[in-house]
Amino acid sequence: MKKKTLTIIFFFLCLMGFSTLKAADIKGKVILSPKGKPYTEGIVLLKPLEEEYFSEAALDLEGNFIYSDLKPGKYIIKMDLYELTPFEEEIEIKDKNETLELNFTISLSLLDKILIFITKASDFMWGYWMIALLLGTGILLTYLTRLIQVRRLILSLKMVLRGALGKDKSEKEEGDISPYAALMTALAATVGNGNIAGVATAIAVGGPGAPVWMWIAGFFGMATKYAEGFLGVRFRIKNIRGEMSGGPMYYARNGIKNEKLAKFMGMLFAVCGAIACLLGTGNMMQSNSMALIFNREFQIPFWISGLVITGIVGAVILGGIKRIGRVSERLVPTMIILYFGGAIVVILANIINLPAALTTIFTSAFSVKAIGGGMVGVTIKLAISQGIRRGLLSNESGLGSAGIAQSASKSKDPSRNGLIAMTGTFIDTMVVNTLTTLAIVITGSYLKTAAYGDPRALTSTALTADAFASVIPYGGYIIALCSFLFGYSTLLGWCYYGEKCLEYIFGVRIIYPFRLAFITLLFIGSIIQGPHRYIVWYVGDVANAFMAFPNLLSLLLLAGLVGKVTTKYFYEK
Repeated sequence: MKKKTLTIIFFFLCLMGFSTLKAADIKGKVILSPKGKPYTEGIVLLKPLEEEYFSEAALDLEGNFIYSDLKPGKYIIKMDLYELTPFEEEIEIKDKNETLELNFTISLSLLDKILIFITKASDFMWGYWMIALLLGTGILLTYLTRLIQVRRLILSLKMVLRGALGKDKSEKEEGDISPYAALMTALAATVGNGNIAGVATAIAVGGPGAPVWMWIAGFFGMATKYAEGFLGVRFRIKNIRGEMSGGPMYYARNGIKNEKLAKFMGMLFAVCGAIACLLGTGNMMQSNSMALIFNREFQIPFWISGLVITGIVGAVILGGIKRIGRVSERLVPTMIILYFGGAIVVILANIINLPAALTTIFTSAFSVKAIGGGMVGVTIKLAISQGIRRGLLSNESGLGSAGIAQSASKSKDPSRNGLIAMTGTFIDTMVVNTLTTLAIVITGSYLKTAAYGDPRALTSTALTADAFASVIPYGGYIIALCSFLFGYSTLLGWCYYGEKCLEYIFGVRIIYPFRLAFITLLFIGSIIQGPHRYIVWYVGDVANAFMAFPNLLSLLLLAGLVGKVTTKYFYEK
């Protein structure tokens, strides 16, 4: 009994001793200069100097943050604010009983404020409501067309092959370019830096599971792209120069029965499409990625890349759709084969890692936990958002651009053009994006991103280049060349789309001023670098969303027509 009593007393004494031990704390506050008000956005990151990963603390409504139970030693503390780092310092905790009080005063430039604003706008525009609208439209069209992306995929690929071999019999029909050239123009705009930089950015921010949501969106997006191509030809018109004009603005105005709604939807798409072509997906975003990779691989100054890009793009787009079509017919197959070959080499060199890579991709797509223990908690919500928004950037299903391209083709058969348009999403998402995803994950390059706490924080074209360079000597050069070709082709196609949007509003007199504005802005896009380059990407996201919204609503209103004619054409003969 006495022994038991002594044991209990000893146990309580130990507890009392441990309770007197105290770990160090950090109490901090973030203040915005020059107003001196507490700043409440962003997160504060902390890590021991010799360790790799950061832990994070949120700011409360008074701009305060707390870190508790810290050991003595040196630490790195910094703030993460929408890709910005307003402060980063090395601090030292000298005593285990110390409470370190820190005050950080930050200032934000105009570009900083623009980045924060446009990031918030992008997050709102790509919330669940837009994802539901995008996927919902694709699911409805899949149902109404009786799973056309599966049942008629082989036929659509045969049509494309006949066009590539010069056996297309529609050359004498009314239109500006062949259906194959129209597809190549659409692919020129679609297969762009969204496939190299966009997929990599989705993985860098949303984790390796983000591409799964690209594939899901791409599958249903094939039905959406079919409808866009179908309606683009069915409701196209001939302008005063004898050229075909079509796309969402025309099938909204001429297809929707309510006249006021039809005019409004047509004008809304034309305005949003013109903005997207000038400021977003098809212009500044492409030149930005091209200049970035050339600076990284060849140390070429951004402004020189901008001048070169401006010159060679201007030389083609000033010749109009026929010259764009001729260039696209030759350029697109070449660049896809080049990229395909490089990616296959990377994948085959790491083929033993393929099962593990696929497991990582699919488990990450549905994981609700933060990955990697890094500084960014990547959840299923982020994977879905990044996967679908970057997927739309890449394959353009839902933007309506395919309807603009297909409306120029020599064809009188809307259903046929719908099938040809549909193959664009298949090639872009199911082939090219898959190669990018596997190359990044199978080589382990995805671990070098901010999502996994890696200080290198690779993203965009740099992440894809790292994957290629891990296997192929000078693999980064291949990505630089592909980025240039992909971006160049995209610029050609999107300039044409922008012309057609503005032509709808102002007539053909606006075309040449638009072309001059287009090449001027692509130069500006190439020189915006550093953290502020994300302005270009998020502006593109917002512009894509604004462009997609009226198009998707128009597709929903015309879905019955698409389903009825498609069913009669393919299934009731």
